[in-house]
Amino acid sequence: MYDDLSALGLRESATFDRATIHGIQRAATTGVYDIRGWGAKRRLPHFDDLLFLGASMSRYPLEGYRERCGTDVILGTRNARYPLHLDIPVTIAGMSFGSLSANAKEALGRGATTAGTSTTTGDGGMTPEERGQSKTLVYQYLPSRYGMNPDDLRKADAIEVVLGQGAKPGGGGMLLGQKITDRVAGMRTLPVGVDQRSACRHPDWTGPDDLTIKILELREITDWEKPVYVKIGATRTYYDVKLAVHAGADVVVVDGMQGGTAATQEVFIEHVGIPTLAAIPQAVQALQELGVHRQVQLIVSGGIRTGADVAKAIALGADAVAIGTAALIALGDNHPRHDAEYRALGSAAGYFDDFQDGRDPAGISTQDEVLAARLDPVEGGRRLANYLRVLTMEAQTIARACGKAHLHHLEPEDLVALTLESAAMARVPLAGTDWIPGAHP
Repeated sequence: MYDDLSALGLRESATFDRATIHGIQRAATTGVYDIRGWGAKRRLPHFDDLLFLGASMSRYPLEGYRERCGTDVILGTRNARYPLHLDIPVTIAGMSFGSLSANAKEALGRGATTAGTSTTTGDGGMTPEERGQSKTLVYQYLPSRYGMNPDDLRKADAIEVVLGQGAKPGGGGMLLGQKITDRVAGMRTLPVGVDQRSACRHPDWTGPDDLTIKILELREITDWEKPVYVKIGATRTYYDVKLAVHAGADVVVVDGMQGGTAATQEVFIEHVGIPTLAAIPQAVQALQELGVHRQVQLIVSGGIRTGADVAKAIALGADAVAIGTAALIALGDNHPRHDAEYRALGSAAGYFDDFQDGRDPAGISTQDEVLAARLDPVEGGRRLANYLRVLTMEAQTIARACGKAHLHHLEPEDLVALTLESAAMARVPLAGTDWIPGAHP
């Protein structure tokens, strides 16, 4: 109907477009703010705004069928007795049991193990399914302390202290009552069926000095065996990374605002934080100034979709990346075969982001036993492993084209930018020039 009105000469407002008008009308009708999952939907400078400079005369490419391109990465070399040795630099980000079904958590573990990488618990604790199928499992230590168990800390292969998330830096998550079943409630020590909001800050510290004490406590609990990550939502990234390193982090995880979430206020998702592309150079600068770049490893997350994204993040200085939303899509979320059921929920395949409602027909972001049973964890794990292999091969293809024998040999010199914004954020030249906007002469 709206498209037909353009023939009448009607013009849509850029400020009050249809989505904005709908949001105002929804707020006026309900009196509550909108909650949703996924990450920012607005167009932001991202990895698509960068291009690689492939080899020709001044650089020599590697022959893909004869010359090896390494992909392995070691995480946690600074203090841990047992750093993580991963075959690929693509890890699975923390997503909780509660937000996701037990089958989904198991599938993530299976896929990561097959591909030779790690997965992460998320808020709410460790499930036997996930630990049982994950060769390398990172245990998240969050402000909520939901499901926190010292014995599970010892069972994990690394610990990730979460200070913030890219979709909601400075804010806590949500889990609606319809997803708090007997099992979820038992693990989180919550009443069944009651909405839960996670804390936005840790209850037992107020600054970086307290974080230092907490990291030492975690090391003592785990006998100094496990790497300790610190995860931050990308905002004041330069300063936050420096403080995390001073506090004793072995690995720093920086999550840009394109990162997804199970549920939070939409106003948070769209208006708080900075793009992943802007955060990486700030994090790298902080590590370089402290003299620990590559000694304290950097994991980047928030909008990683393709092997090109992986390669670009590494070229900008990351040691590895983490994926969340893309991993769920690989398991089968947003698949066209569920389109009729998505439409019955008022959405459609490719648009569904109501993770908080617990009615996911793919059986991934739900605690409904009937829906959850639709996801075969073996098949889901196979799909995820396939996707991880493709990401890795795509990144290798690009690295070889740039003459690199390992993904970690990629560097900013291999990149140019298509727009002024991306050039300034990524700190690489605008394509066809040697100009980096904002760089000091």
